[in-house]
Amino acid sequence: MENRVAIIAIIVSQPESVGAINDLLHQYSECIIGRMGLPYRQKKINIISVVLDAPQDSVSSLAGKIGKLSGVTAQTLYSK
Repeated sequence: MENRVAIIAIIVSQPESVGAINDLLHQYSECIIGRMGLPYRQKKINIISVVLDAPQDSVSSLAGKIGKLSGVTAQTLYSK
């Protein structure tokens, strides 16, 4: 399957979910080009962006697993 470049945008409203997110990202580390995390203290959330170069199935799998975590929202955008 052909690789695609994608970005997963993650918003975390429950800080206790951050450890599980990091564990999942570690499992997919061979696909990750880079990541950036920003604490938004005024809103009490964390915003994480993860850029990947991977098969679409892998990206979808990771985003789905992250999105199932409590207090976490994830959306994915793919390159053409």
